[in-house]
Amino acid sequence: MADQEIEEAVSRALDEAPPRNFRETVDLAINLRDLDLNDPSNRVDESIVLPEGTGQETSIVVFAEGETAVRAREVADDVLDGDDLADLGDDDDAAKDLAEATDFFIAEENMMQNIGRYLGTVLGPRGKMPDPLSPDDDVVDVVERLKNSVQLRSGDRRTFHTRVGAEDMSAEEIADNIDVILRRLHADLEKGPMNIDNVFVKTTMGPAVEVA
Repeated sequence: MADQEIEEAVSRALDEAPPRNFRETVDLAINLRDLDLNDPSNRVDESIVLPEGTGQETSIVVFAEGETAVRAREVADDVLDGDDLADLGDDDDAAKDLAEATDFFIAEENMMQNIGRYLGTVLGPRGKMPDPLSPDDDVVDVVERLKNSVQLRSGDRRTFHTRVGAEDMSAEEIADNIDVILRRLHADLEKGPMNIDNVFVKTTMGPAVEVA
């Protein structure tokens, strides 16, 4: 269960957001301190499963063939085979469009080398290289997990953002998601909470409210 202060901050952010004619996301802004982000080893870059889900559709594309591809079609937004991969390698614009429209990629391990060859220059800089799928992995389970995941990625910037829910989720649900993210950061950062300057929560168009 999330800290009461987190839930109160989320409630304020939801209450103070002006009405909009679209469903807003709820985002978290995290400001780091006392870290040399020019050193890649100090950067935040990981996927976190949110206990209450993201509140949004998450687009997932799977690179696979055979039985894995058949199973992936049940749950993924699109499934691409080796021929599709080669075609994307010849069409830079199509590859970039796919990268921008997709939240997560998954690929069978035996396709990873060709993905690096054909799409590495497109997916790599965007932090969207596929999660490798081993023969023992169930592609359905992996896709379902990623549907409730967000990517935390600071790059070389002190401030970064991530989605933590949607405005029609309860403050308690969103606070639980934020709590999981902050606990992970506290565990992973070199100095734990001391490496976090402050954290703000806000709806897409609403005012920012300090969480911590």
